[in-house]
Amino acid sequence: MPTWSIVLLIVLAVIVVALVVLYIFGSKMQKKQEVSQAQMQAGAQTVSLLVIDKKRMKLKEAGLPKIVIDQTPKYLRGSKVPIVKAKIGPKIMPLICDEKIFDLVPVKKEVKAVMNGIYIMEVKGLRGSLDTKQEKVGFFKKMKNKVTKNK
Repeated sequence: MPTWSIVLLIVLAVIVVALVVLYIFGSKMQKKQEVSQAQMQAGAQTVSLLVIDKKRMKLKEAGLPKIVIDQTPKYLRGSKVPIVKAKIGPKIMPLICDEKIFDLVPVKKEVKAVMNGIYIMEVKGLRGSLDTKQEKVGFFKKMKNKVTKNK
């Protein structure tokens, strides 16, 4: 058997082992995430709040309580997270928002939010529905739409 075929077999074996390990690790992480999501849903409360401002900013600069920053791993403290500054009753608080719904949160409007602690998981419009932003149409999509319209 030539040398290149032995090398090829070894490389294929390493790739197969790596894929199996990644599959097992990924399934374990997915199960952990599902359990934590279920726990968050169990402790969730519906709150009415007035959104003052929203932006993505570093965890250190967001003005969150010290205990939240201390519990965050050091390598994630510098990462940008979606922060919503909201008025809940008489207090103005910075809250962490779920990445999936961050674009749906309207600024300077009152909303009903499903929250767990300082984490916003879901947003509903208090008076009417939430306005969804139109997605930007890229250059090539515009051209494709023009071409298909003319036919």
